[in-house]
Amino acid sequence: MKRIRIEEAIGKILGHDVTQIIPGKFKGPRFKKGHRIRKEDIPEFLKIGKEHVFVLDLKPGTLHEDEAALRLGKAFAGENLRVSDPSEGKVTFYSKIKGLLKINLPLLHRINRSKKMILSTLHRYTPCEAGTAVGATRIISLTIAEKEIEKMENWCEREGPVLEVLPYRKLKIGAIITGNEIFYGRIKNGFQNSIEEKLISFGSKIVKKKVVPDDVDRISQAILSFQNQPIDLILVTGGLSVDPDDLTYAGIKKAGAKIIFYGTPILPGAMFLYAILNKKPILGLPACVFYHKTTIFDLVFPRILVGESLTQKEISRLGHGGYCRNCHPCHYPLCPFGKG
Repeated sequence: MKRIRIEEAIGKILGHDVTQIIPGKFKGPRFKKGHRIRKEDIPEFLKIGKEHVFVLDLKPGTLHEDEAALRLGKAFAGENLRVSDPSEGKVTFYSKIKGLLKINLPLLHRINRSKKMILSTLHRYTPCEAGTAVGATRIISLTIAEKEIEKMENWCEREGPVLEVLPYRKLKIGAIITGNEIFYGRIKNGFQNSIEEKLISFGSKIVKKKVVPDDVDRISQAILSFQNQPIDLILVTGGLSVDPDDLTYAGIKKAGAKIIFYGTPILPGAMFLYAILNKKPILGLPACVFYHKTTIFDLVFPRILVGESLTQKEISRLGHGGYCRNCHPCHYPLCPFGKG
């Protein structure tokens, strides 16, 4: 470190904490080690009796924590993320849009095993609003060799960003509500209150809706009737348990759809079905979606909206964290549900 007059220290890095004491009110660091001294700071230094300070004398090829954090932030961030200015050696990532957070987990883990810097994020697939803070990064020490930052930049250039926010597509949806009790008017159809409002909140909308009885042929025909229409996604609700009158699975299969999986390690949502017919996804929603505030639907629908295809392998991982605690009030997504 080098001792210089405070007037000569503008733009240089403070090498030690500078303590301020206000009798009876405050005692603590007024300027912290690593602070880059500004012209407007000089009167404050003089007020607390600091006419000279020790500053860091950075060697060529060495970066201060603020500059390092900014370069890491730019390397790690993908689409629709804003990187903040450095603060105490750290930069924070903020979502620019409403969308779904995607994380490159292998790359994230490799970065954090480097022991030179850290990257902390929210869980992958966390729904974000514009302005949501989704993570932050910094180096561990006050300075770092520039080659360490260049290594991270090269990793991200080769393998893509570590985190990004994917925008929700606005889908046109066809809905098929099954059940004799609804078809014959014995009970009220709860689709609008439980599902349709969620679709609208994501910017999607129901363009076609049919109510059919528990009949394999009628369910199949309803699905096929949507095939040549401008519909991006088909929802089929009810009739997915093991009761003898529950025929939705058979109806979807008879329509010619490929069943990707039927049954998930998610509660509520164990009897959920995912299928594809002529490149259109079909979501079979069990009766739990009409009762519980948060279900399997809240975990998979946002992924469909960002264009992801669901797999049996991926859905099986959600068993870890797939048990909803049914909290009152519900705080999802600010909870562990579906964060496996």
